[in-house]
Amino acid sequence: MQANEIEKNNGELKRYALVLQYNGRNYHGWQKQPGDASIQETLEICFSNVLKAETQVWGCGRTDTGVHAREYVAHFDAKPMTKDEINNFLWKMNSYLPNDIRLLSMKIVNNDFNSRFDAISRTYKYYITHTKQPFNDDFSCFIPQKLDLNLMNIAAKMLYQYDDFTSFSKLHTQVNNNICKIMYAHWEKSEEYIVFTIKANRFLRNMVRSIVGTMIDVGKGKITPDDFAKIIEAQDRSKAGVSVPAKALFLEKIEYDRTIF
Repeated sequence: MQANEIEKNNGELKRYALVLQYNGRNYHGWQKQPGDASIQETLEICFSNVLKAETQVWGCGRTDTGVHAREYVAHFDAKPMTKDEINNFLWKMNSYLPNDIRLLSMKIVNNDFNSRFDAISRTYKYYITHTKQPFNDDFSCFIPQKLDLNLMNIAAKMLYQYDDFTSFSKLHTQVNNNICKIMYAHWEKSEEYIVFTIKANRFLRNMVRSIVGTMIDVGKGKITPDDFAKIIEAQDRSKAGVSVPAKALFLEKIEYDRTIF
């Protein structure tokens, strides 16, 4: 048994839920990996320095390279802190962290809380623009052609009818299955952007970006909504459209049972 596990069992460590946001442009996603900068590794280095103890930080899930998060939830174990100490810790961490990562809040939760497995749903948004965005290019995808949002929303509703999304999953991933429950999927137009919002209990790697890429083909008239359904049914990634750029994708919200907090 590791030292931090012994301390935790003796009641000396508490589990904290942490809410943060980040600009993913400079990172290879959330999960740490050899030789590449990640959000997880950046946090763990800073946490360990500030807490003066090796600290592991677990996240609510992976995000692809270059994807952003407006609300991301993680958890870690540390010695008990008062409310003032928590506020001081957040201030200190935000001072040390790069400007593209910001801690929003944290609080003590039950010791069995798991930011990944206790999450009920995750919501993503994808931003498309028909006009060039010189000052916002890092956060939107420029598509000059007109898109038929009505057809795209017909295709979006079809997602509710299925649960196997192999056709939109990155190949050769280490997951047990490709089953997801889509709770919401809809396109809407604002003054500047066309925004796709999708909510599900879980997502596969590259899933949202490949769904969006295939729906853009529907919007351009390259395929029909019925073709979109057939692509899902084929359970074959080669049948789907290309993945759109990661820079326009945001993890917007993570939901948990209220009793957990």
